Amino acid sequence: HLQFVESGGGVVQPGGSLKLSCRASGFTLEEATVGWFRRVPGKEDEGVSCINIKDGTTYYENSVKGRFTISRDNADDTVYLQMNNLKPEDTAVYYCNSADLWGQGTQVTVSS
Repeated sequence: HLQFVESGGGVVQPGGSLKLSCRASGFTLEEATVGWFRRVPGKEDEGVSCINIKDGTTYYENSVKGRFTISRDNADDTVYLQMNNLKPEDTAVYYCNSADLWGQGTQVTVSS
């Protein structure tokens, strides 16, 4: 059974940090590009960041540049999203994705 297993969401105050994990289960990432998206009810889904597993090339959406860092552990088939200096507008359900495979989503809430 091929799936992404996500973890790491939670509730933090503005300025806080969280680290999301996305582990491939049932397959290896090899040369995939893995991305993080976020969803807020009533808004379009937003691509946050992505990374190419083979060469490590990364992309960041403008609003998260300098605050979020995407990385991968090839040996563990896991992609991480380190989120620092979180803002209330970062509140969303975060999903990892590669091709047509999506994780189950993890809730991130930034609130004082």
